[in-house]
Amino acid sequence: MKALTDELNYHNHLYYQKSQSEISDYEFDQKLKELEKLEAEYPELKLSYSPTSRVGGTITKDFETVVHKYRMLSLGNTYSIEELEDFDARVKKGLGTDDYEYFCELKFDGVAISLIYENGMLKRGVTRGDGTKGDDITNNVKTIRTIPLKIEKPTTDSFEVRGEVFMAKELFVELNEARVKEGEAPLANPRNTTSGTLKMQDSKIVANRKLNCYLYTYLDDTETFKTHEESIRFLEEIGFNISQTYQKCTSIKEVIDYINKWAEERHKLEVETDGVVIKVNSIDHQSELGFTAKNPRWAISYKYKAESASTVLKDISYQVGRTGAITPVAELEPVFLAGTTVKRASLHNANEIERLGVQIGDTVSVEKGGEIIPKITGVDLSKRPETSHPVQYIEFCPECGTKLVRAEGEAQHYCPNQETCPPQVLGRIEHFISRNALNIETLGPRTIKGFLSKNLISNYSDLYHLTYDQINNLQFEDIEDGEVVKRSIKEKTANNILDSIQKSKEIPFERVLFGLGIRFVGKTVAEKLAEHFSTIDKIRAASFDEIIAVHEIGDRIAESVVSFFSNPKNNEIVDSLKSSGLKMEIEEKEGAGDSLKGLTFVVSGVFDGYGRDDLKNLIKSQGGKIASSISSKTNYLVAGANMGPAKKEKAENLGIEILDEIAFNQLLEDDKNRITE
Repeated sequence: MKALTDELNYHNHLYYQKSQSEISDYEFDQKLKELEKLEAEYPELKLSYSPTSRVGGTITKDFETVVHKYRMLSLGNTYSIEELEDFDARVKKGLGTDDYEYFCELKFDGVAISLIYENGMLKRGVTRGDGTKGDDITNNVKTIRTIPLKIEKPTTDSFEVRGEVFMAKELFVELNEARVKEGEAPLANPRNTTSGTLKMQDSKIVANRKLNCYLYTYLDDTETFKTHEESIRFLEEIGFNISQTYQKCTSIKEVIDYINKWAEERHKLEVETDGVVIKVNSIDHQSELGFTAKNPRWAISYKYKAESASTVLKDISYQVGRTGAITPVAELEPVFLAGTTVKRASLHNANEIERLGVQIGDTVSVEKGGEIIPKITGVDLSKRPETSHPVQYIEFCPECGTKLVRAEGEAQHYCPNQETCPPQVLGRIEHFISRNALNIETLGPRTIKGFLSKNLISNYSDLYHLTYDQINNLQFEDIEDGEVVKRSIKEKTANNILDSIQKSKEIPFERVLFGLGIRFVGKTVAEKLAEHFSTIDKIRAASFDEIIAVHEIGDRIAESVVSFFSNPKNNEIVDSLKSSGLKMEIEEKEGAGDSLKGLTFVVSGVFDGYGRDDLKNLIKSQGGKIASSISSKTNYLVAGANMGPAKKEKAENLGIEILDEIAFNQLLEDDKNRITE
């Protein structure tokens, strides 16, 4: 297990930080599966730096508050070269010499993170918070593949590294394209998305978001390095991900040249940047200059002005998502902005159009800055033409002509015609066959469109009634780049499609439930509902109150589930899927029991014989429930080493029994014996 762990971590480092591969993806995956199997068999031998941590799966209900050993101060900002020169003059005066250097780094538009290493192992990942204390998000941090879980040559027993977690621009665009396709509103920008992702409760979702991290600060209690540059080069050597955009400068003139150089070049990077951080290079000089109440005197941030451009709003088009959500899109005169030509900008909803007061024909300001999706920030009323006119938000679906609805308290309009509105029908089927749902790999949008155009299917349940004779040599037309293209399905493809559809009948119930496309029921919610109710029949018979009683299921989700199953057509589709042989109930896992049924546990601390997740899974496999915080409904607090004192105190005040690892094992054994007897 140790050999596999070390080997896989080595290949991860090569791939993610040096863009090199010594083995194929297949070989890597096979080794990872072997390690996962061994860890499941011998959980007590799993290493804290195992690469299996990268895939997530841990659920964190409450993030523990951690006091920073070294305060995470903010930097003073300036948008002015003159103020930058004033900063240099203050540094010169404070040091009483002009013999000093600067170290320049791009300021990445992400989320600040503190990483604590002890004996070479990643011990903790903490958010900035208020600078004095932040949230422990270690489980989520471990999913970021460019953050080392183990350091081979640490300088000291304990040190801290700080950096910026970010989402690559390309991945953010892909995420938003998927959201729009699913009928969800696009996310505003990568930074907010990164921040929200890091605070998600399910680390598996965090892992799927593929966050990245650049490190830029090293801290310990000894004077290990004489300059900031030395510490950065050391971090590079021991495996941390350092952006290769830094530069040592011997004068303020070189600093300004660096700023000017990256004003345009930065747009070619994978991450959004909004400025440059300038630090005095010498650690002794930093100590001599010291701090103000809020900022270090030896560092400053130069911020680039948000880029904007003026262009004309030619029209507004409307997109229909899988759930029927209508998204208005500004159609613009093409304008070059922040490295790309912008032709469209999201207007989000009718409220945003009203807030901006925008009219067709207006000259508008379009801004990118930290936003990947361009946004309209204002209207130049002095250029408003006489021919311009107020926007009349559409009343009918642009695809099927159905009158739109807008629920009370919601910003978006919806097309209620789920059954025949073309983009909704196509979108739901695409969602159903997607990787996280039924995973029917051989089908794609073009083939689905072909089936729909030939009336072979009208919904996803019809896929299971397709025959070889129907699809072999099927001829249909497709639109590609505005051109009509003739397509056909050959014999081999037809067989592959039918085999893949048949294989999907083995997909677990929770993924089938997710595949139904119930509004607001994402992958995690589907898993919670499946686990709680066990079968599809129990879910569709459940009342609003019964659904909302499920942990972390709110009003909006409960209303949506009840609404979905109150539609006779949806129930017909579910019945058809059942008769086709899809899994419609949770399968009992090997080793499952009910010795802890009816008991609620809170697990906290570090354990010798279990990983914390393994312990929680064991409790759940025996019918117990896991809660994130202690309340009067808690039966036991399972306490490991390094548990926070607040939980212990609350448990004692409420009279809740506290079990150490030995006492928990005894409880488990006693209950099993009791049931056997």
